[in-house]
Amino acid sequence: MGSLDTNPGVFSAFGDDAGFQPLNPEDVRAYLHKAVDFISDYYKSVESMPVLPDVKPGYLQDELQAKPPTYPAPFDVTMKEFRTSVVPGMTHWASPNFFAFFPSTNSAAAIAGDLIASAMNTVGFTWQASPAATEMEVLALDWLAQLLRLPTSFMNRTSAGRGTGGGVILGTTSEAMLVTLVAARDAALRRSGSEGVAGITRLTVYAADQTHSTFFKACRLAGFDPANIRSIPTGAETDYGLDPARLLEIMQADVDAGLVPTYICATVGTTSSNAVDPVGAVADVAAIFNAWVHVDAAYAGSACICPEFRHHLNGVESIDSISLSPHKWLMTCLDCTCLWVRDTHRLTDSLETNPEYLKNDASESGNVTDLKDMQVGVGRRFRGLKLWMVMRTYGAAKLQQHIRSDVAMAKMFEESVRADDRFEVVVPRNFALVCFRIKPQNAMTEEDADEANRDLMERLNRTGKAYLAHTVVGGKFVLRFAVGSSLQEERHVRSAWELIKKTTTEIFEIEK
Repeated sequence: MGSLDTNPGVFSAFGDDAGFQPLNPEDVRAYLHKAVDFISDYYKSVESMPVLPDVKPGYLQDELQAKPPTYPAPFDVTMKEFRTSVVPGMTHWASPNFFAFFPSTNSAAAIAGDLIASAMNTVGFTWQASPAATEMEVLALDWLAQLLRLPTSFMNRTSAGRGTGGGVILGTTSEAMLVTLVAARDAALRRSGSEGVAGITRLTVYAADQTHSTFFKACRLAGFDPANIRSIPTGAETDYGLDPARLLEIMQADVDAGLVPTYICATVGTTSSNAVDPVGAVADVAAIFNAWVHVDAAYAGSACICPEFRHHLNGVESIDSISLSPHKWLMTCLDCTCLWVRDTHRLTDSLETNPEYLKNDASESGNVTDLKDMQVGVGRRFRGLKLWMVMRTYGAAKLQQHIRSDVAMAKMFEESVRADDRFEVVVPRNFALVCFRIKPQNAMTEEDADEANRDLMERLNRTGKAYLAHTVVGGKFVLRFAVGSSLQEERHVRSAWELIKKTTTEIFEIEK
């Protein structure tokens, strides 16, 4: 493609005398109208696009010039290149034929909220820097806490006034794990009488082997000795959830060896198989050792706004922190991870910064929590607006309807799998994820079955008509079918199942 550079004597995007006006109101209106038209058309047509793109690494630099342009170009040129070069290289997470990983949900209300927040571009590191941004975040978090029926000890505001707990909206679960690990680390060091961080080599952390890999990365970032990070094996006997008896045994052995149990990560809905760790029982074990308990409910926590799934959070009143990502299953676009803690001071004591240039009367009064002190960085986006807009626009009833519809479609898919004797469901379905595989049959070995399942996944994904991901459960190669894309309907699930059956038949025909 030719250079975007334009002879400034021939063309000026901003007029000869206007100067550079990047927020010219007419340009804002025109550019955003074009962007919104693209978005609307995209959602109408994404179903017909291949879910996975057919591009090679480095393709975009070949399509667009490698050097930045010197001179301006009309916005129409920018949009044309976006349409012709960028869109064809996208994996379409918004496609109703996307069944990989976990869904990345969205909604008109969330998009509008994110657009307005981006336009206002507030940097709400302290309450004074943007009172409404902080207040909105506090309100949205308290609303969601109420939908989840979290104890009032996790809320910023209660009927009795300001509580001891509260929340913050972060970018990802990784951040939620990191900041709580740091708080737990500092508390354990103080508790064990360590001077500075000298005692950090004695601190131990615990999680099931099904826990997301980001946890183990966060532990290293927080300074924990990799030798003291316990990944506890799970099995089919507990549906791959953490066994509290085994946890107790390991923690006691660490204490007997002179180590200090510090932090346990329990998961409600693991990434691999949607396993659920028993929150209450884990908290009971942690209490013996005064260890911090964090619950990672990034995906499945959203389902707990429905009463029929709330039991998965039983025991939450005894934990220290919990995180949930509405960008996965609660119709709120990336990035939006909600973290609640029972005592905000335990977080702010480790993360607070108080430079002279940020001091102000509101912060000094103690009546506000500056959200910069509950995260790694200082700057922060106005994430609370889109979450509030989603809840305010759709209400609990519509959000529950969305969750229940996805679960019903996953149940339908699961029943179809069970009805075909070529397949097996590998683990119980707890939410809207079905883990299944071609099972060994006739002279087929487990290794042969693994290869057949890998072949099935690759063939499905090459069609562009569906996208599935895999995992390994109990040593077996397993396909993951995650229902929940915002545009998904029953017909898409049925179509995917027909494609799976047809492709499996083709594989078996070849093997004959």
